[in-house]
Amino acid sequence: MGKATHATTGRSDLLRHAGAAAAALVLPSLPAAAADGADFTLQIKSRPNIVLILADDLGYGDLGCYGQSVIQTPNLDQMAQQGMRFTQHYAGCTVCAPSRGTLMTGLHTGHAYMRGNSNVALPYDTVTVASLLQQAGYRTAMIGKSSIACNDDDPDRPNRLGFDHFFGVLTHEQAHYYYPPTVWRDGQAIELPGNHGNDGDTYVHDLYIEDARQWIAQQAQSDEPFFLFYSAHLPHASMSVTQEWVDKYRGQVGEDRAVENKHYADCDAVKATFAGMVSRLDWEVGQILEALRQAGADENTIVFFASDNGAMNEGGHLEEDFNSSGPLRGVKRDLTEGGIRTPLIVRWPNHVEAGGECEHVSAFWDFLPTACDLAGIATPDGLDGISFLPALAGDLANQKQHEYLYWEFHERDGRRALRLGNFKVVQNDVDTGDSPIEVYDVTTDIGEEHDIADQQPGVVARAKQLFVDCRTTSPLPQFNWKTP
Repeated sequence: MGKATHATTGRSDLLRHAGAAAAALVLPSLPAAAADGADFTLQIKSRPNIVLILADDLGYGDLGCYGQSVIQTPNLDQMAQQGMRFTQHYAGCTVCAPSRGTLMTGLHTGHAYMRGNSNVALPYDTVTVASLLQQAGYRTAMIGKSSIACNDDDPDRPNRLGFDHFFGVLTHEQAHYYYPPTVWRDGQAIELPGNHGNDGDTYVHDLYIEDARQWIAQQAQSDEPFFLFYSAHLPHASMSVTQEWVDKYRGQVGEDRAVENKHYADCDAVKATFAGMVSRLDWEVGQILEALRQAGADENTIVFFASDNGAMNEGGHLEEDFNSSGPLRGVKRDLTEGGIRTPLIVRWPNHVEAGGECEHVSAFWDFLPTACDLAGIATPDGLDGISFLPALAGDLANQKQHEYLYWEFHERDGRRALRLGNFKVVQNDVDTGDSPIEVYDVTTDIGEEHDIADQQPGVVARAKQLFVDCRTTSPLPQFNWKTP
């Protein structure tokens, strides 16, 4: 097998390429089969608006449409009924920064610049999905948690990386709290009144959803399409949500502990608060969908919903409280399925078949090429992502498949993983030496309970080669293995 290569192309060249493609716009019409056997065709008559709603640390099993029985998520459940639910979609990594980086750039963590939660931000010349859409005439916005920096002192970075409008917090640490002292609007600081950290006068998500509604309404006044990235904090720790959402579950979910710690906010009702945070996020999804309807943009807007990694055990919340990983093994910071498999719901009335379920194997780095296809622009060369637009039409016969999916994680002595067809390959403790390779058939063993590496020597051998071939050396030393 030949060594995978990562082509490098200048930002200006890529944007000229995208702009030329947009000028010669050709949009696909893809046939598909509906669930009842009737023909269904994805016909794109004009460039759609694109909305991406990204949860933070939401588990695969935290939504009703993915098996949750306690936490109420009526808007997302309805969105799944009106659209398509993916069952084998993967986040970019098992923690925030690298996962979001793959989504922004179309590169997996073997090629990406951001490969971990560290003091790192995307360089200013990075080609992002936002910059490509912006160059093609889309108006672009990111609201919420910045997905392009862990720690950053440049409030203009989101705007310089393709977002016409940014409103939110700049760093991951700031996104741990729901009553921050400062938010940023297009490079300008806005100081918020009241207490900060545990409680305060301004719940930041109130500001986010209002800004999103207003921005959508403003875009309805123009004939140009838009891209909105609604980058939620919820339900990431700290455990914090306004009182009416806690009260929705208080007394219904047996509380057995309170939280007092230095890193996250104190909480005296951990379970009710977490459940309320998920339901609050679900309500915000409903608000965004309603804003699209009120703006007359509902039918020409494709909405994606996903989570940036698996369920967390942080801030007092435990995955086992609500079976947040569902049938999957593991949580955030694991590369087993519970750490990286995510819900993905896609809704586009009269385009994506309502009530559909898709088993296509896809990942965050596929979002950029899919968005390019939706916008009718060329996807840059040298990316790891594959457009899943045919899968959205139910046309799996014409859907290109990944040869493999790859992840690496540079905490807890180093971890890496592959998805190879039906097989999932996991290797822990990479930095300590020659650690064993585990193999699971996740189509028959979704919980990764039975390691069959000894029965699959060919898969193990292929994985060893891919672990070398499908990554490049990072320019940041903290994102390279300590052992060869």
